[in-house]
Amino acid sequence: MISRRKMICVLMVALAFAPGIYAQTPGGLPRSTPEAQGVSSKAIREFIEAADKEINTMHSFMLMRHGQVVAECWWKPQTPQTPHVLWSLSKSFASTAVGLAVAEGKLSVDDPVIKFFPDLLPENPSENLKAMKVRDLLTMSTGHDKEPKPAPDAHWVKTFLAHPVPHKPGSKFVYNSQATYMQSAIVQKVTGQTILEYLQPRLFEPLGIKNPKWDASPQGVSIGGWGLFITTEDIAKFGQLYLQKGKWNGKQLIPESWVKDATSKQVENGPKPNSDWGQGYGYQFWQCRNGAFRGDGKDGQFCIVLPEQDAVIAITALTGNMQGQLNLVWDKLLPAFQAKSLEANKVEEEKLKQVLANLSAREGPTKK
Repeated sequence: MISRRKMICVLMVALAFAPGIYAQTPGGLPRSTPEAQGVSSKAIREFIEAADKEINTMHSFMLMRHGQVVAECWWKPQTPQTPHVLWSLSKSFASTAVGLAVAEGKLSVDDPVIKFFPDLLPENPSENLKAMKVRDLLTMSTGHDKEPKPAPDAHWVKTFLAHPVPHKPGSKFVYNSQATYMQSAIVQKVTGQTILEYLQPRLFEPLGIKNPKWDASPQGVSIGGWGLFITTEDIAKFGQLYLQKGKWNGKQLIPESWVKDATSKQVENGPKPNSDWGQGYGYQFWQCRNGAFRGDGKDGQFCIVLPEQDAVIAITALTGNMQGQLNLVWDKLLPAFQAKSLEANKVEEEKLKQVLANLSAREGPTKK
């Protein structure tokens, strides 16, 4: 019998290895075997074994190839239905709301930020603040030396606008979660809805994402830069949507031009040739090595899109070793993708099932 702390993967692996079977929830993704989609079960097993050994600690993993889920698992107490905190992976969803509002003509990426909040400006706005555009919020090149950090009871937009802007906007990348909050505040200003409400009929409902939760500021604005809770399969759906250039079930949910701009390098943030945090930054999406792009969040939350391999990887975790997670993807999974389907390998499929069914979670990252 599998112990109380073992991963609850047996049923989900059985589903993943049954071609044509869909997830048990409405709007679920189709499932297939790894070999049918040109992926080695052995390579997936070796990735899982290495991740279990080296990453403290994984919560879930889902691999899609050619639009099919070919492997998936959750570490107890996580379940397929458990909403997981995305931390900064939320940013990629927030920028999607901006893209949709741009497509609807409600704003432009070249709009000045101060245009939306004339009543919240400092007494004498600096020239650099006046020059800051929505585009600079999206690319985290706002001109700040460090990101604003509002006090718990402060007005978050007012705090952002009062923060010094010593550099010309667009000239310097500085990671800035409050810049994402400003995107959320701007979308709410022009639509009259939080980005959670705004995305509901435009993104979440079409993708079959049920009951998303997004924490809000004291002013009732979805935080944007963090605070979104959805499931692992929801993350995979979002990645698949971007892999499909914004199209879902024959309908263009996000303009293809926005997908291209958002997932392309808009600003430099390197050079760090061996780091996946130094390959460039788009509109709230990171560029990766190996031709990939991703959204990511603290403690190891990932939505990795590999266009050249027609693959999506969703990972949730509680770890301090995020680069280690990505290194394992490049070392173990990247070579496993083949151009054509592979011969069925029941022996390796069974070994993979056994590995997934007998892994146990650890306590999480060690605090120093």
